[in-house]
Amino acid sequence: MLSKFRFLQISATFSSPKQKASFPQIVKFTAKFRPKMSSVSYSTSSGSSSKLLFRQLFEKESCTYTYLLADASHPDKPALLVDPVDKTVDRDLSLVKELGLKLIYAINTHVHADHVTGTGLLKSKVPGVKSVISKASNAKADLFVEPGDKISFGDLFLEVFVTPGHTQGCVTYVTGDGPNQPQPRMAFTGDALLIRGCGRTDFQGGSSEQLYKSVHSQIFTLPKDTFVYPAHDYKGFSVSTVEEEMLYNPRLTKDEETFKNIMSNLNLSYPKMIDVAVPANMVCGLQDIESKAS
Repeated sequence: MLSKFRFLQISATFSSPKQKASFPQIVKFTAKFRPKMSSVSYSTSSGSSSKLLFRQLFEKESCTYTYLLADASHPDKPALLVDPVDKTVDRDLSLVKELGLKLIYAINTHVHADHVTGTGLLKSKVPGVKSVISKASNAKADLFVEPGDKISFGDLFLEVFVTPGHTQGCVTYVTGDGPNQPQPRMAFTGDALLIRGCGRTDFQGGSSEQLYKSVHSQIFTLPKDTFVYPAHDYKGFSVSTVEEEMLYNPRLTKDEETFKNIMSNLNLSYPKMIDVAVPANMVCGLQDIESKAS
C-alpha cells in the first residue's frame, strides 16, 4: 500500500488491479473553489497565489457531473477530468483545447452503473492520458489509488478518501490541505454523498451500514465549509457544503438504524444501463469502444 503521504508515480502500461502500476510523479495538489465555470485565483495560507481553473460539466441523460480541474498557473497547464462520460468526451476535449490545457488524468470515483465512463475514449484520443480508479474497485486502469494517496497536477493535488457503501470501490477526491493549499476545500464525492441524498446500496457490493460509516467518518469530518460536488444530481442542484449536508440531508442526518431502514425500503427499479455500463467500466470503458468499432 502507498503510505498516506507518498505521491503516485506513473508508467505508460495499462494494468489490472493485481499489477500495481509504477508511475513517474503523480500529483501534489492545491485547490480551492470559486464560482463554477470560471478560472479563479486562490490565496494560500503562506500568502502565495495559485490558480485553479474549474469547470462543472453535465451529461443530461444520466444526470452525471464531470469536473475539469487544472493548474492554470503552471507553464504546462496540467488538467484532469473527474467522472468523464463517453457521450460527452468530444465536448470535454474541445473545452480542454480551447482553454489551452494539457489533460493528464481521467479519474473515476467508482465503477458507474448508469453510464459508460469516458476514460477509455479519452485515452484513445489523447496519448499519454492516464486512467485512475481505486484499487478496491477491482477494475482495470493505469493507476490505482488507495487511502491517503495524492494525485498531483502541476502544483495542485487531490487527496484520496475511501468512501465505500454505494459500491465497494467508491472513493472521494478532496482538494489539498496543509501549507500553500487554498481553502475552502472541494470534495468530489461520487455517489457516496449526493446533495440532500446519497447513492443506492442494493447492488455492486453496496452496504447501507458501510455507506453511513463512510460519509460520517470520511466526509462529515472535513471542514464544514468544504464544498460538496457529487457525481449526479436529479433536482437541479450543483453544489453543497459539508455543513449543509450535516444539517439538511434527509437520510444521513438520521441515526444509523433509521438510515439503514430508509435504504432498505427505497424500492428502486433495476438500473437500465447496469448490464452495459458495469462490464464496460470494469475495463476502463474499453469494452464499449471495441463493440462500437466491430
